[in-house]
Amino acid sequence: MAPLILKIFKMAISVDTVYKTVLLILNKEQRGYMTPDEFNRIGTQVQRELFEKCFEDLNQQVRVPQTDMDYADRVAATDEKIAEFKTESDQSIAEKAIGVTNPISNTFTVPSELYKLGTVTYEPNALVYPEMQRLGRSEFYNIRKAPLTTPTKNFPVYLYEDNKCIVYPSDITSVNDIKMQYVKKPTDIRWGYYSGTLGQYIFDVNEYVATGLPVIEGFANGYLFESLTTDFVASGGLATYTGLDQNDARVTYTNSLGGTGTGSGMVFSLDLNSDGTILSLNVTSPGKGYLVGDIITLSDSFQTVAGGTNAVISIAESSLYSGTTFGHTNFGLQTSEQTELVLNVLLYAGIVIRDPSIVQVAQRELQQDKINEKS
Repeated sequence: MAPLILKIFKMAISVDTVYKTVLLILNKEQRGYMTPDEFNRIGTQVQRELFEKCFEDLNQQVRVPQTDMDYADRVAATDEKIAEFKTESDQSIAEKAIGVTNPISNTFTVPSELYKLGTVTYEPNALVYPEMQRLGRSEFYNIRKAPLTTPTKNFPVYLYEDNKCIVYPSDITSVNDIKMQYVKKPTDIRWGYYSGTLGQYIFDVNEYVATGLPVIEGFANGYLFESLTTDFVASGGLATYTGLDQNDARVTYTNSLGGTGTGSGMVFSLDLNSDGTILSLNVTSPGKGYLVGDIITLSDSFQTVAGGTNAVISIAESSLYSGTTFGHTNFGLQTSEQTELVLNVLLYAGIVIRDPSIVQVAQRELQQDKINEKS
């Protein structure tokens, strides 16, 4: 019988809503201003605090009697908050991938985003997926002494030390046979922006992808145009190309080491001027995995008259999301945490702008919330 899999729909809290709510409360009484950078740092800290508090709340609630009425079971409600961060290893996603030791052995590095390890299963095929027993060193030594309790592939065990799972029997070495179910760390929040015509901060509605190329408006020739280091030379006519990517025969992508790059998924559009030069370059899908020094070469076959110079896009630090203020990342917390999230950010805001009245109000509201939750 296959295991039951429940799909959890992500219910993130809008980073833009929280930031604007905080600014509204601060500005209403002319208490001060919080810059996007201050908000991003404080918001990330608050999210981590609320995330870690869920485990303490769950531990506390399991020790007291609970009601079985819908929506009133506090153990279930707290576990739902943690469920936003529950996930499973996936070798196709870098941060979820289980590391492979070299030389190949029975030692597997846990995914980089892991916060708390849940279970580890051995899945060599679709019909076999025993859960591994987690042991301490002393337990493992004692189990190996008796032939009847020695680990087998039907009853595997593992030690969890130094962010590594050491699996026994030791002939389990394929990373594709190991699955880890765990709680991941919250992603740092980001209120991304670009400057308007009056110098004001304008929220960037596009999601942040650290190794992707920005999808951003507000630049006359498109933001990717800034990375153009060599333009076409051969003459041509006005032309527009949309939906281009590195799989197009006229596009060549190499990484900073000169080989095939690891970046993928970037889609862009290209507009040619009447003299054959590039009028605009716009990214429509950011992709991921691009590095500083990567090169994207556009063949002069885009031109109506061939035989000239290819156009070259050189990826610099400022070409990627990670080197800009663009792109946003929402809070990963459950939506029920929004009120406490705003109050905690205000608490830190009062400290930053040195206004004790803001601190006092936020502390009072938070204390009342805690009384309501624990009583």
